[in-house]
Amino acid sequence: MPFSNFMEPIRRQQKLETATFACGCFWGVEEMFRNVPGVEQTMVGYIGGHTKNPTYEDVCSDATGHAEAVQMKFDPKKVSYKELLELFWSEHDPTIVNRQGPDVGTQYRSAIFYHNANQKKEAEKSKKELEASGKYSRPIATQIVPASNFYKAEEYHQKYVMKTGRHVC
Repeated sequence: MPFSNFMEPIRRQQKLETATFACGCFWGVEEMFRNVPGVEQTMVGYIGGHTKNPTYEDVCSDATGHAEAVQMKFDPKKVSYKELLELFWSEHDPTIVNRQGPDVGTQYRSAIFYHNANQKKEAEKSKKELEASGKYSRPIATQIVPASNFYKAEEYHQKYVMKTGRHVC
């Protein structure tokens, strides 16, 4: 194989960007983003807390400060960060604090964890546009915060809906 063909997977990997969103139970959120053309990889895990290497049980105790989140690698030539934000907003009620559906606790908060200044700017702009749209009668509670350490959730959580067909958290 010519060297240039050998290097293609590495070049493609270098062009991917990272996005991290939290909006409730990570199983369904991962499944939604996993099926978006241009999203190349997804991983569920924990972010935004103060405990190192938390387990699912730790996070469910509501004492670690982490949110259940999905982190993805995406190809910005196939799907824009703005499009991912639009999907994020449409997936949940961003006016609810620390709850989505039947899931209650800080680990189920709505949050955008940005990885660079451009993502921060786009996230803030999209939040302002949603607030101005009048779609919600309550204020948007979604946090927009810098990405911190992301801890991969246990293997049985990864691609849970795909593996089990179960859609309920």
